[in-house]
Amino acid sequence: MVHNHDHDHNHDHDHDHEYITILDEEGNESLYEILFTFESEDFNKSYVLVYPAGTVEDEDVELQAFSYTETEEGNAGALQPIETEEEWDMVEEVLNTFLADED
Repeated sequence: MVHNHDHDHNHDHDHDHEYITILDEEGNESLYEILFTFESEDFNKSYVLVYPAGTVEDEDVELQAFSYTETEEGNAGALQPIETEEEWDMVEEVLNTFLADED
């Protein structure tokens, strides 16, 4: 049985994709699309999952995850790499839940 994932179902969002520009170690800018963000009470941080902008729907994408701290104005502060195994496990768990909800 083939599962066809057409976007006919009604969601209350109008495909306004959010983008973020990330600088790599060499100072090159890359545009990424935000998959989703979430907060972790355990680590007292916010997290963002991104993938390269312009990726085709069925293409395998390399997701990247970063932590960030919101400023008092509610803007996202600088992205930080996720460094601990515990944080990665938690991020993977949230991602798996997110992907399961999408199906």
